[in-house]
Amino acid sequence: MLIIVTYDVSTETAAGRKRLRRIAKACERVGQRVQKSVFECTINEMQFEQFERELLAEIDLNQDSLRFYRITEPVELRIKQHGCFRSVDFAGPLLI
Repeated sequence: MLIIVTYDVSTETAAGRKRLRRIAKACERVGQRVQKSVFECTINEMQFEQFERELLAEIDLNQDSLRFYRITEPVELRIKQHGCFRSVDFAGPLLI
């Protein structure tokens, strides 16, 4: 399956800069960089689960954002999201 991985790591501290380097290196081992913080990975389900665990162990869920897009799967399985960023559900009800 094809996975798109995107991340946004807070680099305001030395620890954040280290996290960014470790996450980038992990992504380079598994996929191809298509933008600075975007990678395309062709992996199977078992590799994906291991890769996801590896990246989740690196990020700070209170400061960083990590997103996975499963391109070749059914719609409800395409996006997994972790971290502080939450996208808007445009298909859901709009509350003002």
